[in-house]
Amino acid sequence: MDYKKIFKDTEKRLKLIYKLSFLPDKFYLKFVFRIKTGRKLNLKNPTGFNEKQNWLKLYDKHPEHTPLVDKIAVRDHITKELGEGYLFPLLGYWESYDDIDFSKLPDKFVLKCNHDSGSVKVIKDKSKINHAEMREFFQNHLRMNAFAFGREFPYKGVKPYIMCEKYMETKDDSGLIDYKFFCFDGEPKIMFVATDRAVDVKFDFYDMDFNHLDIYNIHPNADREIQKPETFEQMKDICRKLTKGMRFVRLDLYEVDGKIYFGEYTFYHGGGFHIFYPEEWEQRLGSWIK
Repeated sequence: MDYKKIFKDTEKRLKLIYKLSFLPDKFYLKFVFRIKTGRKLNLKNPTGFNEKQNWLKLYDKHPEHTPLVDKIAVRDHITKELGEGYLFPLLGYWESYDDIDFSKLPDKFVLKCNHDSGSVKVIKDKSKINHAEMREFFQNHLRMNAFAFGREFPYKGVKPYIMCEKYMETKDDSGLIDYKFFCFDGEPKIMFVATDRAVDVKFDFYDMDFNHLDIYNIHPNADREIQKPETFEQMKDICRKLTKGMRFVRLDLYEVDGKIYFGEYTFYHGGGFHIFYPEEWEQRLGSWIK
């Protein structure tokens, strides 16, 4: 059985996860880690970044992180910590696709689920929506439990919704750029920029002086120069404020025409299954998790 192909297919992945739900967390994670990385998961003496992320899943559980991974509930936390103006406007949220009244939505908007990753749909003309396909897409994602797949404790208590945010545009219509900071004990150490999401995603890593790093993780580097965001120093300050006291978390931010917006908290980058290359970076990142 080709498990790697199964894990790329949402429907097949749901069925496999259901079949493996009886496995204790430790054995399940060892199985998935071997399938996804081709490596044995060392939990007795973890050193690599992904090994340590999986160790954290098992032995460093924090119930207070659950509302932080809920893209609806986290909004209150961000407003409390940073004040108003750091969130994309929320246009509504619903338990099922059929509850959405599209006549009340603008022509452009963004739909996504509050409890998972990869369920984003950017709508630029609602008259062109294929509702049968869109309904099936979100029904599958509403059924997907992020805890069941990666055994990531914070997601265990998140109730799934479909949420709608305002479609954000830059003045030059270049599209939004995602800045993802790896924070260790409240200090951002490295970050990467995710570009070309609509075509073929690229990841480019940088240090905290915005020097490009020779790192490969999941996706190739972009073939163009990426400009340092004008709010880079302010972004780092926000990271320190929002991740204080956390062993590791990835904090995602956006910059829209010189203004910073919160994206999300991710406590396990890549679910703990995406190895960094060169190998020295897998070990260096691991050494930063104390």
